[in-house]
Amino acid sequence: MKPLLIILDDWEGRIQASVCWNQLKDWVEIRFLRESIGRTSDSEIEQAQFLMALRERTALNEQVFRRMPELKLVLQTGGHGYHIDVAAAQKQNIAIALGRRVKSPLISVPELTFAFILGLIHKVHHGNKIMQNGGWELLTGHTLSKRRLGILGLGRHGSGVAHIASTAFNMEVVAWDRSGNGFDTNNGFKRLPLDELLETSDVVSIHLRLSKESTGLVNKERLAKMKPGAILVNTSRGAIVDETALAEALTNGSLAGAGLDVFAEEPLAIDSSLRKLDNVILTPHIGWTAEEVFEEFAQIACTQLLEYLKGTLASSELLQH
Repeated sequence: MKPLLIILDDWEGRIQASVCWNQLKDWVEIRFLRESIGRTSDSEIEQAQFLMALRERTALNEQVFRRMPELKLVLQTGGHGYHIDVAAAQKQNIAIALGRRVKSPLISVPELTFAFILGLIHKVHHGNKIMQNGGWELLTGHTLSKRRLGILGLGRHGSGVAHIASTAFNMEVVAWDRSGNGFDTNNGFKRLPLDELLETSDVVSIHLRLSKESTGLVNKERLAKMKPGAILVNTSRGAIVDETALAEALTNGSLAGAGLDVFAEEPLAIDSSLRKLDNVILTPHIGWTAEEVFEEFAQIACTQLLEYLKGTLASSELLQH
């Protein structure tokens, strides 16, 4: 009898559509389940030795691991395990393989970032709404050239945004992260203290990892420091921004607009004040849900599982306890 691989939360069906699974047909039985772990029965998952988890959609805690006594390996798409109870996995001797090899989000996230920036600075979203409602209104926007883009987090995503801004749009790019201040010799961009970046940037784009330090980083006090008329874009993690304070800043006009793909609680509450504002572009966490990303997730998971079965999966691929 072949060992069982369970793939959960493939809501769009794009993981199942990958042809990569054909290379595993002689090694494992594969079962695709569109629903979340909480909606599965024990009989559907209890015999699984392998589990593919689709980013944060699949929350893996001690209760889940107890329901899967045969589980040996989690194939975790993406390069982090924020939503995994690592101690519980270790207690049950479950290995967690991270999808650190993934490259396509390095394209999709910067692209979405500039979709927000361009949509806001040229008032595309506002003009579209007016036109759809039968109106015609003269709107005045801005160009990006020679404006300052402040990036919070000059990592893999932030660096991509920075290079697009400087090369394609002739923007001045400055950055802040915990690496310190001064000139960044690797990327060629100047690092500033956080307050100075907020006070002087026309556009601020967030690309930080979620951590204790970054949670609530962009709070009411820091939003008040932002340059009047500036734009805030967040394609990273919703909990980094105080959403209530952001809504206030957008309502009173101190900020010109915001583009948000992520929220502290997802889905965003129906009665959220952010839904009612004309100077906000909201999307339902789509920065990573490109077909190319799903295909790469599937390819990496297939490769890692095959390597695991052959005993060749490198320890560097695993989340270290």
